[in-house]
Amino acid sequence: MRPHRLRSLPAVALAATALLAAAAPAVHAEPAAPAVAAAPDIPLANVKAHLTQLQSIATANGGNRAHGRTGYKASVDYVKAKLDAAGYTTALQQFTSGGATGYNLIADWPGGDPDNILMAGSHLDSVTSGAGINDNGSGSAAVLETALAVSRAQLAPDKHLRFAWWGAEELGLVGSKYYVNNLASTERSKLAGYLNFDMIGSPNPGYFVYDDDPVIEQTFKDYYAGLSIPTEIETEGDGRSDHAPFKSAGVPVGGLFSGADYTKTSSQAQKWGGTAGQAFDRCYHSSCDTTANINDTALDRNSDAVAHAIWTLSAGTVTPPTGTVFSNAANYNVPDNGAAVSSPVAVTGRTGNAPSALKVGVDIKHTYRGDLVVDLLAPDGTAYRLKNSSSSDSADNVIATYTVNASSEVANGTWKLQVRDVAAQDTGYIDSWQLTF
Repeated sequence: MRPHRLRSLPAVALAATALLAAAAPAVHAEPAAPAVAAAPDIPLANVKAHLTQLQSIATANGGNRAHGRTGYKASVDYVKAKLDAAGYTTALQQFTSGGATGYNLIADWPGGDPDNILMAGSHLDSVTSGAGINDNGSGSAAVLETALAVSRAQLAPDKHLRFAWWGAEELGLVGSKYYVNNLASTERSKLAGYLNFDMIGSPNPGYFVYDDDPVIEQTFKDYYAGLSIPTEIETEGDGRSDHAPFKSAGVPVGGLFSGADYTKTSSQAQKWGGTAGQAFDRCYHSSCDTTANINDTALDRNSDAVAHAIWTLSAGTVTPPTGTVFSNAANYNVPDNGAAVSSPVAVTGRTGNAPSALKVGVDIKHTYRGDLVVDLLAPDGTAYRLKNSSSSDSADNVIATYTVNASSEVANGTWKLQVRDVAAQDTGYIDSWQLTF
């Protein structure tokens, strides 16, 4: 993953001009998607064997696999040879960055609708300071082994499958930008989706899902739900990996992430195990990002999730998540250390009570989320606590989906998201929220 950019404070001044009337609820109800063949298990040993090879390549080439270095070209050659032997049509796309030649590797699986392409990719380059085995050998190896699993199964999907390994991501998404920018508009329009996998074996892992395209997002969430593993929306790497150029070009995107140099909170450690107060990857962009810097359980689960998404999303038409959504996208300023503010959503057209698993999606921009207390207010005024304040939670923003047992509440009526800032100095606003029945 490319380095962090300097952050700017949320545009709270703009939030102060928020609309004070509830936005019209966006409502949709979709039928369930048709069943598709289950993806195979991706052998962890195979994925780790690829990582061992990438480590050996780095060791033999100055300790890294960075753009413009011999270790990167050797990495590309290794992946390409595997794909050529498996029956893929491969191509090297050259570009120049920093006076050095870079390479994207593109691999197409024969068959499928050429006007309806599902693409999956990862960046293959490391930083100059290390071998880059988690960042991003982990994603590269999982995508490679999934592509090889497609070959072993002789998968004949409805969509055409294309896999990619990007160069010079660490220098600013150079390779993926070059690919997208050099696609004719007619070719871009054929891309049904792009799945990105960057750092999926972090040693102190979290389970983060991109929240860009709802169909892709739900596909990953369904996989983890089947394992009874809670997920969170990915925010640390947003815009900092190779999905960004595709998203900017209007291509539906999604992906997985297990964390970089952000600190795991106590609540995340309770959900996922690992060590609170420690970075998800203490070796991020460092010389210690070696084969010893991988959590096998996270790598195994995430590799299987890659295959699940490829098998699911390449099979015919996948419908959006089921359920009826009521939302409010108006901004509401949250006063610093002040009174609670509420954002209303009017629920209509329902019969009976709310469900026992009411989904509450929350997007609150704030510079110290530990200051915030968040409640869902039912139409009769009953409060359901979604989030308590915490003086030790210094991260930005509350972007999460909560599940509430609201079965005792009448569904129709005005529901409210109530947010109160209980400490001084940090500011923010309710960006949007939604209820999914």
